[in-house]
Amino acid sequence: MSLLEEMNRKATDLGIPFSAHVDITWRCNERCVHCYLDHDGKGEMTTEEIKDVLRQLSESGTFQISISGGEPLLRRDCFEILEYARARRMNVKLKTNAVMIGPKEAARIKQLGIEQVQISLYSHRAEVHDAVTKLPGSWRRTIDAIGRLKANGVKTSITHILMTYNSGQAKAVRQLAAELGVDFVVDPTITPKLNGDRSIMRLGISSQELEEILHSEEFVGNVDEFCDPSSAVNEDILEGYSCSAGHTLAYISPFAEVFPCVQFPMPCGSLRKQSFREIWQHSAALNELRSVHIRDLHTCSHCTHVAYCSRCPGLAYLEGDFRGPSSVDCGKSYARTGIPSLAMSRAGHSIPHVSSGLVQISGVQ
Repeated sequence: MSLLEEMNRKATDLGIPFSAHVDITWRCNERCVHCYLDHDGKGEMTTEEIKDVLRQLSESGTFQISISGGEPLLRRDCFEILEYARARRMNVKLKTNAVMIGPKEAARIKQLGIEQVQISLYSHRAEVHDAVTKLPGSWRRTIDAIGRLKANGVKTSITHILMTYNSGQAKAVRQLAAELGVDFVVDPTITPKLNGDRSIMRLGISSQELEEILHSEEFVGNVDEFCDPSSAVNEDILEGYSCSAGHTLAYISPFAEVFPCVQFPMPCGSLRKQSFREIWQHSAALNELRSVHIRDLHTCSHCTHVAYCSRCPGLAYLEGDFRGPSSVDCGKSYARTGIPSLAMSRAGHSIPHVSSGLVQISGVQ
């Protein structure tokens, strides 16, 4: 167990929000076809409000923080916010499309000691990436920014989101990441829009394509081990939780709203009405979430996939019940093992179109 894993385990035991994801704006200079945000900046937090949130998080025990958006660099105070987080001795990751990172910005990111810059790259081909972002020239600007960050010694990671627009290009993007000398993560995450619109789900990859990814050594390592369906279910697994959302992780929107996770839009409170500590400790929604162990899941607790399933309670929540199965995660388990989940069996072995769910399959240096 790594030091961070040990710290996260202790944070779970102590009820400490070890990690937080803070979106400082939903405004963006790109209009990605799969984006779940509405890009409205009206009512977003001021600089001082965000600093106060960071202070509250720090005083509550938060160590790891992701600053994201929208495009966070659209805020003129972005570096002021990053500097404040670092001054609170937080481990900071910056999630950005990188098109606004010039030489000065790259040098400043290095100077601040940002732990990692995470950048989405949709293709090794400029025309495909730009078709996804709807911003002409964005691929070139992103690639140039990656070069600047690497030249400054900033740890950088490319996330390649799989969708119909870039079908079959993961290997080429992985190779490009290797040539650029940055980490690589492939992610089949397409999330419904926050307003409930599920139309963008049609952009998700097919089960067949995901199966090919999950059975490829270059993406998952030891395929036999990764896809082995024989993991035993024990009491430790049943007494555990689906993920860290609401346990050691919190998400804060640009409008000071608190949720368990960016993919789990269950309202837990407003930082314009209560302190973070009050919400974290006394929110009825968070306390209900924390009361649910894997053994309490009405379908998944009896499923043969429970020991290794990537089930996301946020996606289950978007389907109507965070205690229930997530159909897309059932689809991933099927693609991985070839065995239908209990939920799929009850539905007549229907194999869902895999379109969302946080599955970061591999990181390759």
